[in-house]
Amino acid sequence: MRFPPRISRIGAAGALAAALLAGGPVLTTASAAPAHPVAATQQVSVAAVGDICLSKLPPEAHETLDLIEQGGPYPYPQDGTVFQNREGVLPDQPEGYYHEYTVETPGSDDRGARRIVTGDKEQEDYYTADHYASFDLVDHSC
Repeated sequence: MRFPPRISRIGAAGALAAALLAGGPVLTTASAAPAHPVAATQQVSVAAVGDICLSKLPPEAHETLDLIEQGGPYPYPQDGTVFQNREGVLPDQPEGYYHEYTVETPGSDDRGARRIVTGDKEQEDYYTADHYASFDLVDHSC
């Protein structure tokens, strides 16, 4: 199986736009009575993308990142497949931009909830411990 190179297809301007779109919280206001009341200043996350230092990742995530750099072999057939971003948490990119890899979970009988999702840019690695509900962009400089 051939995996796409991890290089930027969007350039510097696109990278800036993607970073801005990764966004932060937005303020919500109620114009009509919602089913569940929301305070006017309550923050709702548009995209739950934070960041995490490489050194703070669990050891199993380091093993997965090493396998990605080596090009495999991977322990699960799903590893390296296209990540669809159906949840819309990661910045919007064309189909095939993201790929997912299993991060072993000690004591789990299956693949568990932890994953590394890579983008096409060099060192564009996202870690999720909660099966795509939130992601942290891995900071490889710390």
